[in-house]
Formats: sequence, structure tokens, C-alpha cells
Amino acid sequence: MSQLIITDKDKCNLSFTCIRVCPAKAIKIADNHAQIIPNRCIGCGHCVTMCAQHAISYRNEKEKVQALIDSSGKVAAICDPAISGEFVDVTDYRKFVAMIRAIGFDLVTEVSFGADLVSLKYENLFSQFQGKYYISTKCPPVISYVEKLHPELVDNLAPIVPPYIAMAKVVHQKYGENVKVVYISACTAAKDDSKHFYGTNGQVDAVLSFVELRELFKEYGITENSVEYREFDPPLGRKGGLFPISHGLLQAVDVNQGLLDGSVIITEGRTNFLQSIKEFKREVELKQNLDLFYCKGCIMGPGTSPGGKKFIRRSQVIKYVEKRLKGIDYEQWKEDIETFSIIDLSRSYRVKDQRMPYPTEEEIEKVLHDMGKGKIEDQLGCGACGYPSCREFAIAYCQGLTNYEMCYTYTIKKLHTYINKVNAANEKLKKTQEALTRSEEKARSEELAAREAAETTTAMLNKIRAGVVIVDENMKVLESNSTFVKMLGEEARMIDEMIPGLRGAELEALVPFSRLFISVLQSGQDLLNRDTPFGDSILNVSVFTIKKNKVVGGIIRDLTTPVVRKEEIINRAREVIRENLETVQQIAFLLGESASKTEKTLNSIIEAQKLGESEDGSRK
Repeated sequence: MSQLIITDKDKCNLSFTCIRVCPAKAIKIADNHAQIIPNRCIGCGHCVTMCAQHAISYRNEKEKVQALIDSSGKVAAICDPAISGEFVDVTDYRKFVAMIRAIGFDLVTEVSFGADLVSLKYENLFSQFQGKYYISTKCPPVISYVEKLHPELVDNLAPIVPPYIAMAKVVHQKYGENVKVVYISACTAAKDDSKHFYGTNGQVDAVLSFVELRELFKEYGITENSVEYREFDPPLGRKGGLFPISHGLLQAVDVNQGLLDGSVIITEGRTNFLQSIKEFKREVELKQNLDLFYCKGCIMGPGTSPGGKKFIRRSQVIKYVEKRLKGIDYEQWKEDIETFSIIDLSRSYRVKDQRMPYPTEEEIEKVLHDMGKGKIEDQLGCGACGYPSCREFAIAYCQGLTNYEMCYTYTIKKLHTYINKVNAANEKLKKTQEALTRSEEKARSEELAAREAAETTTAMLNKIRAGVVIVDENMKVLESNSTFVKMLGEEARMIDEMIPGLRGAELEALVPFSRLFISVLQSGQDLLNRDTPFGDSILNVSVFTIKKNKVVGGIIRDLTTPVVRKEEIINRAREVIRENLETVQQIAFLLGESASKTEKTLNSIIEAQKLGESEDGSRK
């Protein structure tokens, strides 16, 4: 069977209202929405009624009921006495009995007779006091809460079935064991509570809320005007019809519960319910039985239509019971009570302990410190998170039920920190944007200057009578002048019209002497004045490095043009003259040295001759 209470993550707005009202801590925030913890849920349905976004709902059993009605067997509806408070828009109870029959039910009975039987059991239980105090078990959420969260009190649960199970036993005994029973109720917890009686003579096959009943009326087109009066099927109840309101169960058997001599504390509503259980458990001086409603009576149960007024419903239930008391056959009622009093209305309970490990004081203090709640005065709490104090929130955090973002003060502090960081980031971004703007302006200025320089360079290159070409490491043309383009011929001029300067063209496809450029790119050594044939011309090529191994330039002159030829002849003549002069100078130098040596030799011979002649004269 599917989960009783479910949430719709698309509708959840994280208001935490459901967490605030859940008595069992059965709701946690995960994946950015509220989630029900099924094992802890007691089915009270309080979260359903309190969620303004309608993000929480209970299991719908309309289809199950329709399937039972469509089956071949008999189906009986047993109606919670609170039905008279729900259908204040129907003028006579016999009309809504007829409307229920019109859906397809074979029998329609009152749970009030089952409440009469149960009331007698409580009267007997309380009157035969043996020192043990009990908690009434007419309300399914009360039973589930004790079994799951206060298992040490399970033995104090009154061993008596709730009124609707008592009535189911009556129907099975009177109308047959095979009759299918549908409980029409204001209680959502009964949808799961009834499962404990499957396979017994108190089996209830489906539970239909008042809201679901109204939906069936609408789907079937059933209105008060479309049916005739019909009475409830027997047995009929008496004061058990007061069961849906506080004190109603015990008043059904006229149990005196005055302040001075009463032995039962009777209370209703979530706050009173929780406080009474707490004191019953801890305060030995209490010494009283508890008769509890989790809701503010069944008349305000989660299965009722939203917006109902408690005291209007209460008065309608009382008026209905008063009216029934005037017309009921009291003797028949007593006979029915005697007939069905032999039914076993006892029940047992089992521990379903869902208590969570209690964190250590160190763990609690760490959470409080991390939340910025290290000081006692900061731990009072605003309740916005759904927990009554920051300490309770910290405990729930240690148990995995909460997260820090659920704390508004923590979130606000983080938000302020985030805002400060965002402001700082915005300020930094502003400065960055200003710097970027300045940089862009500078870049535009530099780009303009570069463009002007490029245009100037191109203009200057085009003034040069020699061809100029600049290529990159991939032998792609980066720039060339008009003279170079003209040297290459008509096809190159056409390309130049579309792509000025032949930018991006492969040099190897343009000239046959591209190897000179490759050599300079690879070696980094300039090659000057290399003559190379090109068509009918002879080109003088000089290749030089601009950026080593990356960019080289070339200057190409057509030696066959008159101007270049004249310049080249003059240059080469000058080169020859210079070389001849150097040769003559070298010859003159050598001749000069030879003459000097000859002169010295001759002079030495003359001197030697003179010396010889002088010596001969002396001898004479």
C-alpha cells in the first residue's frame, strides 16, 4: 500500500509550516522541499490542513472504494458521527444517507452504535481501577504517537478497539462476514490504522474521507434534490453520536467527570495532547487517565472540508444526537447492546520505536556554534524554522532532520555576508570594467596608429622601385609592394585587386626562387645579391632576416629594366674600379717595396766599392 501522507515538491515553498505543526518530527527538508519520513509519521494530517500551498496530501482511496462497489459482494458504509457536522449544507440527515446509497453502497450504518459499545468498555475499565492509569485509544494518531515515540507507555494504552472497528465487527456479525466495509471518516490516520485489523472480524476494507465523499457525489452527479429520504441501517446508536467532540465518549455512558471526583483528564488539540502525554509520562503526581483527541475533535479532522467552523460543527452534531434521542427506540437499542456486547472489543499494541539517538552535548554545542548561536541569549529562537528553540533545532540537525539554511537568522547572516562579497565583487568589477574601457580605448588608439603605420609602410613600400615581399615561417606572404606584384605578371595583379599585397598567398606558388627564403628562415643567415632567371628577366634577390626563423623579407630587382640596368652597370663599374684600384695599390705597394730593397742593395754595393778603393790607395 502506498504512503499515507505525501508531498509535492513542485508546490512546496519551504515555509516550514508543516515542520512547525508535526508532533513526530516526521518531516525533513531535502532536495529543496519538504519530505515525509513514513516510519515516523503518525498520520494526524495536521500538515495537510496547514499547508497553504496544498503541497501535502493524504492517500486517496476513491478508486479502491469504487472497485469494491463494482464487485459482486455487498458493501457497507459505516459513517463517523462527525458527518452531521460536515454536511451542514444538507437539510436532513436522511438525505445524506440516501446520497451515500446512491453511490452504490448496499448498507449505510452509524459508527455511533460502535461508540456506544466502546463507551461501555471504558466505563468498565475506569470503574475497576487497580492502580494503573490508561490513555484512551479511540483516536488513531494517539495510538501511533505512543507506539512510535513513547514506547514505554504502550502498556498504558487502553486495550480497547476504536469505535469504527467495533462497528465493523457489528456489521460483519449482523450482515455477514463477506460484507465489505468502508469507513467514512474525518480521520486520515484511520486509513493506516485499519490495516492492523485486516484478516479479523473487524476488517475495514477502505477508508473514505469526507472530502473524498464529496468528490464522489460530484463525480456521480448526486445532490440532495436527486434523492429521497433513507434511514440508517440498524443497529442505531444513541449518545455514541457525541463521540466526535470532547467529553463525548464518556458522556455516552453518563460517566461523571466533575473536577472534584473525576479520574479522567479530557483534552483535545495538538498542544494539549503533547503536554498531557509529557506530564503523564513524567509526573507521578498526575494520577489520572487520559482521554485524548489529537485534533480538536473529529469534527475538525484533516478529512473534513477546509474552512469549517468548529463550533458550528459541534452544535450540528449535538442537535443531531438530540433529534435522534427523541425518535430512537430505546428498548431496541438496549436489546442491540445486549446482543452485540459479546463481541470481543479488546486489542493489543506493539512497540514501533522510532526514537532517534539523542546527540551529545558537545555535538549540540558545535551545531549552535556553527550557526552563530554560541551565546545563551542567542538561543531563544524565533520558531520560524519549525522548532521551538535553537537548541531543539540543533538536536534535530544532529538527527539529520534539518539543515542550517532552515534557520532564518543564520541564512540572513550568510545573506549579508554574501551581499558584502557581491558588493565587493561589483566594486572590483566596476574598476575592472573601467580599466577594460581604458584598455579598449588604448587598444583602439594603438590599432588606429598601427593601421596608419601599416598604411604608411605600405605606401612607402609601394614607392620603392624594387620588389619587396615579406613572408612568415610557413612561407605565407605577409606583405608585398606593387612593384613585386607587377614583376609576377597579370595573374598576380588580379589577385592583388581582391587581396591587397597578396596577403596569405604561398610564396612557392608565386616565384621559383622561394628556396632562398626557406634557406634564410632555417639558417638565419642573410643571402645578398643573388641573381636568378625569371621568365625573360634576370632578378637580383636579397633575402634578410626580420625575425629569426619566423619572418624574412626579400628585395628583388629586375636587372633587365633600364633604370636598374643603368644603376647596376654604374654600381658594378664602381665595384670594378674599386677592385682595380685596390689591385693597383697592392702592385704599387709591392713595387715600392722592391725598389726600396734594390736601392738599398745598390747603395751597399757602392759603399763597399768605395771602401775597397780607399784601402788600395793607402797601401801605395
